[in-house]
Amino acid sequence: MKKIIPITFSVIVLLSSCTKKDPTTKFNINETTKTDFTQYVNPLIGTSKMGHVFPGAVAPFGMVQLSPQTNFEVMFNDDGSYNSNTYEYCAGYQYRDSTIIGFSHTNFSGTGHSDLGDFLVMPTSGNLILEPLNAKGGGGFYSVFSHDSEEAAPGYYKVDLDSYGIKAELTASERVGFHQYTFPETDEAHIILDMVYNVYHHDNKNVWTFIRVENDSLVTGYRQTKGWARTRKVFFAMQFSRPFKSYGHKKYDKVIYDGFYRRFKQDGNFPEMAGKNIRAYFNFETKEGEKIKIKFALSPVSTNGALKNLEAEIPHWGFDKTREENRTKWNKELSKIEVATLSEDDKIVFYTAMYHASLSPILYEDADGNYRGLDQNIYTSDGFTNYTIFSLWDTYRALHPLFNIIQPERNNDMIKSMLAHHDESVHNMLPVWSHYANENWCMIGYHATSVIADAIVKNVGDFNHDRALQAAVNTANVRYFDGLGDYIDYEYVPDDRSHSSVSKTLEYAYDDWCIAQMAKKIGDTSIENAFMNRSQYYMNVFDPKTGYMQPKLADGTFRKDFDPMDTHGQGFIEGNAWNYGLYVPQNIGKMIDMMGGKERFTQHLDSLFTMKIEDKYIEHHEDITRDGIIGNYVHGNEPGHHIPYLYNWTGHPEKTQGRVRMIMNTMYAPTVEGLCGNDDAGQMSAWYIFSSLGLYPVTPGSPYYALGSPLVKEAKIHLGNGKIFNIKTKNQDKENVYVKKVTINGKVLEGTLLAHQEIMNGGEIIFEMTNSPNNEK
Repeated sequence: MKKIIPITFSVIVLLSSCTKKDPTTKFNINETTKTDFTQYVNPLIGTSKMGHVFPGAVAPFGMVQLSPQTNFEVMFNDDGSYNSNTYEYCAGYQYRDSTIIGFSHTNFSGTGHSDLGDFLVMPTSGNLILEPLNAKGGGGFYSVFSHDSEEAAPGYYKVDLDSYGIKAELTASERVGFHQYTFPETDEAHIILDMVYNVYHHDNKNVWTFIRVENDSLVTGYRQTKGWARTRKVFFAMQFSRPFKSYGHKKYDKVIYDGFYRRFKQDGNFPEMAGKNIRAYFNFETKEGEKIKIKFALSPVSTNGALKNLEAEIPHWGFDKTREENRTKWNKELSKIEVATLSEDDKIVFYTAMYHASLSPILYEDADGNYRGLDQNIYTSDGFTNYTIFSLWDTYRALHPLFNIIQPERNNDMIKSMLAHHDESVHNMLPVWSHYANENWCMIGYHATSVIADAIVKNVGDFNHDRALQAAVNTANVRYFDGLGDYIDYEYVPDDRSHSSVSKTLEYAYDDWCIAQMAKKIGDTSIENAFMNRSQYYMNVFDPKTGYMQPKLADGTFRKDFDPMDTHGQGFIEGNAWNYGLYVPQNIGKMIDMMGGKERFTQHLDSLFTMKIEDKYIEHHEDITRDGIIGNYVHGNEPGHHIPYLYNWTGHPEKTQGRVRMIMNTMYAPTVEGLCGNDDAGQMSAWYIFSSLGLYPVTPGSPYYALGSPLVKEAKIHLGNGKIFNIKTKNQDKENVYVKKVTINGKVLEGTLLAHQEIMNGGEIIFEMTNSPNNEK
């Protein structure tokens, strides 16, 4: 339930680890309370090239992601063409850079498109410069820095801004960023608040910015942007630890009409600042070693909400106190799975994956429960906590299934947030890809249905199942959505009527199967039968003559100019027929039969991992690079994450075991290049977590996991129901990648599937490892 309330704007006045630790520290799996799990997290992993993660300070699932921005790339070139360099800065940071232009309070983690970068704060000294880069006369307010002085840990970031002799330190609570800047002696110290800067900036992105100087140490305001989210508002309250001596701003947009505000000299010491593009500054005098602290609270609702968040979460000025509270929160999340590993590097990769899998979705409500809804009205959450950033095309695959094991209460709240989104939607749809009270319509499918079905079949949460089923049915019948009407009419998506037609057909069919599972659990046979029928539409894009899923035209014929290797314009989105065409998780056995049977399908998988794909087939996609490719298998992108486990269905589980271990050892590493592709809001990390534990949810919406080859020596999973599930191995070694035998609670486990309930009952599973493939079918 939720309640609508009126808005009020009243104001109340390179490395293996980034933390310093003893490398000889031993991990005792039986001493949870004594272990600082944050020492095994390196937030700099994946900050180079394609990972698109940020190294800054954040609380688990926090609204604030306070992180350095190392460059300012606009989205479009002067001629209006897309600036491809923008893609590198989806999280605002690239490890190769040697400059910092400031610290922003909102950042996506691991996405392949972007937005955010709100409220850039930069401390400087000397002459005041208000352009970040390439100011007239040279330079800008950026600072050079060295990674030697950079330190990143869960909830803490530190760096020396060498151009100014300023030490910057950051920490955060869920809704408040906490800055601490140590200045040299100067009578020209400045704090710049850059309201122009955006990630994925373009000339018309800022709709309006507004700042109020409430007194000599408190500033409030908001910004509205039009980017990936079409109508996005973020409010803030900025509290300084000491008064500033003067302040002002520069406006970068042409003022056509300013009413009677023209009476005032507004650019200096005038307490209101308004316009599309503004940079404000606050001046101080400092002694050597003097600290200026800033508490910067966010709200999706109002400046009043931001002030309440500030008071609720950090009512003091103890930076170290907040940092320690943050570390405690991270230890609580990280300790949900305790692991012993073959090497220190494996442990760092594992716990960094746990960290990245706990960054989103994010809290999207004030401390009092108020939040901005999809319809831009203000609601109060009732019986749930509201979340946003649902990168569902990615995260339904493994991240939300992981939450069903270790974060069931949060996943329950996330599903209730999706249902609230549906109720607020003028389209009567569940989220497709949503953030900050906006649907951005990115990617394909309606995968909220998968998240909901997975929770229902696994008995997670107390959300209303009937309401959820109706929301799913509503979503699946919005005819004007992305070829869905044609899918319903033709029983496939015609390629001459919609792009990515094969991918859409495959994913719609899977989502329809998920709806059928929901209906089956509830007992609605009419909906179950209707959507089970729709779930078979994947068969209509399979061409038995070629053996591939391929584009079909509205006249019922398969398109003739078809290349199964090409990832561009062949009916697939970010994939090709060789890899994306293997997506029928709801009926893997039928797919294998269609494609020639187990032996032929095994040969296809073998070829997929060993063949070479030429550059011309992948050059049109930012999200597919050599870093994440093994043969024609693309681990750096999500559609193929289930593929290594498909050998289990062909009678060759040993090939699944070998492939999975190879992927973990080659596609992940404890370095800045340790992610082979976008982490995609935690999905890439969730794949690693599951696979390290020896299992994977090939078919979310089913109560079973496929078994693989565990990389850990042992693990202890603290379940949401209070029980413990232990994973142990015998003869574990980097060479012993094959599984000889599996027992659960002393009984031999036949086959290659593990039931969810077996995990939730607690107990113990033991993998007996060997260096010889076990070819018993």
